[in-house]
Amino acid sequence: MRASESNQDCPFAVTDTAAALLDDAGTVLAWTPAAEALLERRSADVCGRPARDLLADADSDSGGWEAVLAQRGRSGCAGREGREGLEGWEGRATLRHGSGGELEIGFRVIPLNDGAPGKAARCLVIGAPLELVSRWRQDHAFTQELFLQGRVGLAVFDRDLRLLRTNTHLLPYTGVPVELYGRRLADFLWAEDARTIEVRLREVLDSGTPLIGFNTTVRTLDDPRGGRIVTVQAFRLQEPDDRPMGVAAVFTDVTEHERSRGRLDLLYRATGALGGSLSVLRTVEDLVKVLAPTFGDCAAVDLAETVLTGGEPTADEHLPLPLIRMAVAGAEPEVLRTGTTTRFAAPPSASAERPCPGELVTGLGERPAESGDDAVPEWAGAVPGAHSAMTAPLCARGTRFGRLTLWRTGDSAPLEEDDLALLEEIAARAAVAVDNARRYTKERRTAVGLQRSLLPPATSEKPAVEAAGLYLPADADSGVGGDWFDVIPLSSARVALVVGDVAGHGLHATAMMGRLRSAVRAMADLELEPEELLAHVDDMVVQVASEAESEDPDDGDAGIALPGGPAGATCLYAVYDPVTRTCVMASAGHPPPAVVGPDGTVEYVELSPGPPLGVGGWPFEPVELDLLPGSVIALYTDGLIERGEGDVDEGMRDLAERLQRSDVLGRPLRQARHDIVEGLPPGRLRDDVTLLLARTRVVDTGSLATWLLDADPAVVADARHLVLAQLTAWDLDELSFSTELIVSELVTNAIRHAGGPVRLRLIRADTLTCEVSDSSNTQPRMRRARSSEEGGRGLYIVAQLSHRWGSRYTMGGKTVWSEQNLPLT
Repeated sequence: MRASESNQDCPFAVTDTAAALLDDAGTVLAWTPAAEALLERRSADVCGRPARDLLADADSDSGGWEAVLAQRGRSGCAGREGREGLEGWEGRATLRHGSGGELEIGFRVIPLNDGAPGKAARCLVIGAPLELVSRWRQDHAFTQELFLQGRVGLAVFDRDLRLLRTNTHLLPYTGVPVELYGRRLADFLWAEDARTIEVRLREVLDSGTPLIGFNTTVRTLDDPRGGRIVTVQAFRLQEPDDRPMGVAAVFTDVTEHERSRGRLDLLYRATGALGGSLSVLRTVEDLVKVLAPTFGDCAAVDLAETVLTGGEPTADEHLPLPLIRMAVAGAEPEVLRTGTTTRFAAPPSASAERPCPGELVTGLGERPAESGDDAVPEWAGAVPGAHSAMTAPLCARGTRFGRLTLWRTGDSAPLEEDDLALLEEIAARAAVAVDNARRYTKERRTAVGLQRSLLPPATSEKPAVEAAGLYLPADADSGVGGDWFDVIPLSSARVALVVGDVAGHGLHATAMMGRLRSAVRAMADLELEPEELLAHVDDMVVQVASEAESEDPDDGDAGIALPGGPAGATCLYAVYDPVTRTCVMASAGHPPPAVVGPDGTVEYVELSPGPPLGVGGWPFEPVELDLLPGSVIALYTDGLIERGEGDVDEGMRDLAERLQRSDVLGRPLRQARHDIVEGLPPGRLRDDVTLLLARTRVVDTGSLATWLLDADPAVVADARHLVLAQLTAWDLDELSFSTELIVSELVTNAIRHAGGPVRLRLIRADTLTCEVSDSSNTQPRMRRARSSEEGGRGLYIVAQLSHRWGSRYTMGGKTVWSEQNLPLT
């Protein structure tokens, strides 16, 4: 019969193998059941007949065992003398199958005696289908050649995971014994590494599921440093009865491949870390965190001090460059301390292939620390216990401004030239990133300086309010924005409170902020109502945006474009009058201010914000509210309520709680402002934060004097007498002469040019204000009178006697005012 499924890969197995016993004449003496099944011929039909009758071509002498036996002559199966005769021979033949067909087989003839005299020569012939024999021979050759291969390690383990057979390339690593038969992996590998592999092999042995592509590190007991990375693939070996025989495993050394892939991965991650920030410090901190402990046990970056402030490093490569250690990873703080100063001596000579070469030092424990050609460099010996170190300069645009250094300690593999080449590549990319961050730092410092120079003093004391402002720039990654606040003194003891936010960041936003602040201040001097002032500023922003769009992009002197498009800024403008205790405000897309009442409650002003500045064509709606004395009004930019922690409503609730916790009613505002922003991450803000606090004050009735005068020139003298009496009551007789002239000129002009009733008012605050209001809308204009003219010198006299003077439109006409400084007490 054909071999069973369990034995079909072993054609010459002892059991179930087709076999026939022949005498010296070639007659079949015995026929096994396996032979009956193979040819489908019964033993009774074959035994006693010549074996020649089984051949498909009985007349052929090629290869059949009948022809072989005939050649032996009288010696029969004994055949040749010596070893060949005793071991037998092999061949192939085509036999007649019982079904009428033919079957090609491979056979082997085994002599059963040596052909001694008096003994019948017999031969045992075993055979199997030729296809099965060929496959068995292929399997045998494959296995034999596989064990001869030198590029992979092959091992056969028994059921106890002891080595039965290996090739010479099992583990090409120091410390692997030459004779491995009967040993376990733990006999020559680290217990941890051996345990890792044996656990996987045991899983294969128990489950029969092959192990494919399992990477692990192997280290020998004799040389544990570094180790090798191998890929293990394993499958189970089985007995004919399907019982596990053992495990066959293939060990492939992929150390260099994994190291190359690891270097590429490290380069990729280092490049990603370098592009994550525009801050010099954060850039180098992120870099060393990637390098240690992946690439080395310790890593450090030293930079020239000028780099941190955005300055240009020195270009003299021959002088030692003082460096400050800015970032450290993987070392104890007492070993490598940030902030320490080191020296960067002249590096090795550069070449076209290596414009910024690094330096590699190995065997640190074996080299002398004293001076000499073989001494350990100072930078390499900074880490105790390090056995190798390397450093690469940070250079950009031909200038060296720092270095990147790496150390390896303990059992880690020593650094090699390939590692140095990788460090040089990382250092080259780091130098570009750090230089970009340095240049950005320079621009940011310029923008911050410009921003702060354009802002008013942080605190101010006015008759109308006690004000305190605060500005926090965004982090280095976001850049300086265009936030601003302002406190503008107006006539009649009034004050304007302004807060604004220009879209975008950087110098463009800062420059635009300066233009807007100047525009608001200029229009505030015109005493415009808040909604009218915002409309004029809106027109200006639209004009600036249109000019920026029409400019030639190739013109190097092109103006500053407004970032963010036409809707480039928001603004809130509020005017507080301490006499009437009212506040009128209008908003151009800006968040509403918060008002802290004297009872401690916090409410947001209900206003209808118009569009941001730059949209154009939309009106702005004013809102008027009464403020109790001692109330605190808080104006802010969206950076304070939009910090990526939730929606705007949540930010406004948080601001209200901060205002209450900071006790703005009972403390100086210059102190409370810091508590309000407490907890905001310094240097980590995504947007600028601006806060302006103003505590309202009032001008009491005792400091006011108001008279309504008829439009009669005769009342001018009465006005002078009224004013002189009031000044005496206020103990301001020193201002009697100047005030008498000012009142006389202003009342005379009002009666002469406007007619109707005239209102005269004196306000004593930090200055003495004299106001004359009439029903005319014609603005007074000071002119130079000719020597022949009798009049035209009135406003000139007012201007000379006043600290400042001006006029403003009102609902019923205009008001001309004059301010004088109070005498020193």
